[in-house]
Amino acid sequence: MSVPVPSPDPRRWWALAVLSLTQLVVVLDATIVNVALPRAQEDLGMSDAQRQWVVTAYVLAFGALLLLGGRVADYWGRKRGYMVGMLGFGAASAWGGLAHSPTELILARGLQGVFAALLAPAALALLTVTFPSGRERGTAFAVFGTVAGTGAAVGLALGGVLTQFAGWRWCLLVNIVFAVVGLVGALVFVSESRADGDNRYDVAGAVTVTLGLGALVYGFTLAEAGWANPWAITSLVLGLVLLALFVRVESRAAQPLLPLRVVRDRVRAGALLIQAIVGAVFIGMTLYLAFHLQIVLGLSPLPAGFAALGMTVTTMVTAPVAARLFARFGARVLMTAGPLIAAAGMLYLTRVTPDGGYWDQVLPGLLVAGVGIACTIVPLQNVALTGVAPHDAGAASALVNSVMQIGGCIALSVFTTIYAARTQDALGEGDSPAGALTEGHAAVFLATAVLLVLAALVAATTLRGHRAAPHHAAQDERLTHTG
Repeated sequence: MSVPVPSPDPRRWWALAVLSLTQLVVVLDATIVNVALPRAQEDLGMSDAQRQWVVTAYVLAFGALLLLGGRVADYWGRKRGYMVGMLGFGAASAWGGLAHSPTELILARGLQGVFAALLAPAALALLTVTFPSGRERGTAFAVFGTVAGTGAAVGLALGGVLTQFAGWRWCLLVNIVFAVVGLVGALVFVSESRADGDNRYDVAGAVTVTLGLGALVYGFTLAEAGWANPWAITSLVLGLVLLALFVRVESRAAQPLLPLRVVRDRVRAGALLIQAIVGAVFIGMTLYLAFHLQIVLGLSPLPAGFAALGMTVTTMVTAPVAARLFARFGARVLMTAGPLIAAAGMLYLTRVTPDGGYWDQVLPGLLVAGVGIACTIVPLQNVALTGVAPHDAGAASALVNSVMQIGGCIALSVFTTIYAARTQDALGEGDSPAGALTEGHAAVFLATAVLLVLAALVAATTLRGHRAAPHHAAQDERLTHTG
């Protein structure tokens, strides 16, 4: 007897708009404060280390708690998790916007990350169950992926406008508006869904993965001051041990926080690694691009923020073409070529000089990188989540977000180390302060190019060469529970 196929939700495209707005907020909030940081540092009397933690606190809390947030959304209800996450995110943003000390601002940013860890996987899981298969799924994920890919640059532009005309605090207070729109949109257009069956929480898994990821990222942060720091090495080793213990716990748990079946698929594992690299490139490139434009080239926050829009516009224009190429040639072709094109753009940025200009030394690289980024991100989340059973939608969605945030957080620490080392070497070689800073920025851009080449190699060796076939989620669910 055939199983009747449920009719699609007539509100699904409005739901896509609401969920894409959520993804925009989560991604841009990792960069919107970048343009505002110099002003915030001056206003609050922050040290350079505290300035770095304004970025790190958000990404660390976000990445470390994502897996737990995904499972909470699965069991508690994805729409409910989404709405609680959005409400808490707005409240934490209000606290940060009204902060009167560096400590307050850093704590508020960490709290933003906590609620984003519930909000982001809930939104992506809702998208997964709203568009389970077929052409509509591809379109929905292309839109969602494009928003994710442009969010970092949009954050820079919006941060520039707000910092210039309203003050740096509005880079946080603006999230209250997004939160209200997201809450109302979810109430009207988004349907509730949750995982069926035995929904016990994996406490041991939650503790080990959260502490493990936190220790790992904290270790890399401490290593920014030098790899001879014994606390950095201790934290890194502890993080690796805890993550190994997490894998062992998950292999034995009846209701694991992260079912290992989600990551055993070679294609999905490759897509997740590419996602981590994309996160690293976005966070590293946008932060040091903002520093170069303001500190070296002397741009005010407004033009510095809009300077990144060249990449955003190119990504948005290229995205529909990339979606058609994905449907015709499949993931491997597109996700191999995309990172290589983006790497060429990053290599162009290594040519920056302290007395150079934006139009000849920066914009061409951003335009090329935008084309490559579109080709990479349009199929990326679709490939990573294809074939995931509905019961695991929240956990898998959390993993996709988690690897991006953790990849970005770790890379930010590594990039900071590279930047500091190259800047000190350049000063020792007799360069001017501006010249030394430029050498440091160029070194970071080179590191992002190397990572993108690595992403192309991963895509070429792990992804399928044919077009991605639509998966029927209900069938995958049955196979998962009977196998």
